[in-house]
Amino acid sequence: MTHPVDIHVGQRLKEIRRLRGLSQMEVARALNLSFQQVQKYEKAANRVSASKLFTLAQFFDVSPLYFFEGLDETNDVSDPDAAIMGALSSIKDASVKERLVTLIKDVSGQTVSEGK
Repeated sequence: MTHPVDIHVGQRLKEIRRLRGLSQMEVARALNLSFQQVQKYEKAANRVSASKLFTLAQFFDVSPLYFFEGLDETNDVSDPDAAIMGALSSIKDASVKERLVTLIKDVSGQTVSEGK
């Protein structure tokens, strides 16, 4: 029986691929996979390994947490770091995302390098 987490990850992969207007073949080529493998990931017939999940996140320019967002609908805020990362990964505008990261660093006392 397929684990619910694998099903969710596959659904999120399919969702972001479609949102970006990409075919399974285009994603497969970018990741050096067959389109059948991408299809199996999306249908949860095969599990996405941690390394491949990381590569997918880089390819789509999202946090690896993106693939797990919405999995726990209890909205447990016991892990605020995960909540912040998830929220940041869903922001599409790079300049807005950069400004928010700068704000978080400023508030936390981390130094922000000049020109960044």
